Amino acid sequence: MNEFLKRTLSGIVFLSLMVAGMLLHPAAFGVLFLAVLYVSMKEFLHITMGERRRLQQRLAILAGAVAYILCVGNCFYGIDARWLAVVIPLVLLIPVSELFAPSHEGVEDLAYAYLSLVYVAGPLCLMPFIVSAGGDFRGYVLLDFFIIIWCADVGSYSIGTLFGQKPTSRKLAPAISPKKSWWGFWGGIALGLAGACLLHLVGWMEYPLVHCLILGAIIPAAGVCGDLFESLWKRRFGFKDSGNCIPGHGGMLDRFDSSLFAIPVAFVYLTLTRLL
Repeated sequence: MNEFLKRTLSGIVFLSLMVAGMLLHPAAFGVLFLAVLYVSMKEFLHITMGERRRLQQRLAILAGAVAYILCVGNCFYGIDARWLAVVIPLVLLIPVSELFAPSHEGVEDLAYAYLSLVYVAGPLCLMPFIVSAGGDFRGYVLLDFFIIIWCADVGSYSIGTLFGQKPTSRKLAPAISPKKSWWGFWGGIALGLAGACLLHLVGWMEYPLVHCLILGAIIPAAGVCGDLFESLWKRRFGFKDSGNCIPGHGGMLDRFDSSLFAIPVAFVYLTLTRLL
């Protein structure tokens, strides 16, 4: 199959599943992002740990998945929040299992297992709380945030390509991603703001305009940090893509790297301003 056609078709399927999962039903939402969590954690652990400490990798994924499922259950199905305490012994099993390993060489790998919980599972566990605020399922709120991220990606790529590749253009983080420029960064912010404003005007983003504009700025800014953070790990361990689960688009972590920083920042802002 033609590479462009394969990339286009897989992109359409991926986008359709994303939109359907966020709009149709809480169960669809839960299943969608559970799959995202599982694949993203697996990819991150593969990048950082490879085939080492497979048991600890599985325990980390299990702890992240259980935490996410309990958050979904609490937000959508009334499961008591006290059940989240179950996650603590699962997390502690990671170092306990290391105590009985035949060799403790490279024990610092356990830090990567814990980082996967903070970096991947943590942000995804916040998503059910965002879409269940007020007692009803409002998956469109999260879709709004993703639309802002996608708008920012378009703005960053377009402006960065037009103005950011000149010899005199200042690079954003040349040691991590040599092609990213400050032109692209501000282009992403500008289109993120435009996207948030448009979402507000058509009634898809229900917050007051000033809050929509603030979200339209901080979500792309945090998204750039998330993108660079994933690039840092891939460059450190010699990976081009985090995986190949989405033909022509790389891995799951490649698709959600921006949102893993943007969603927590939006969650904090909404919480502090009592919009959540």
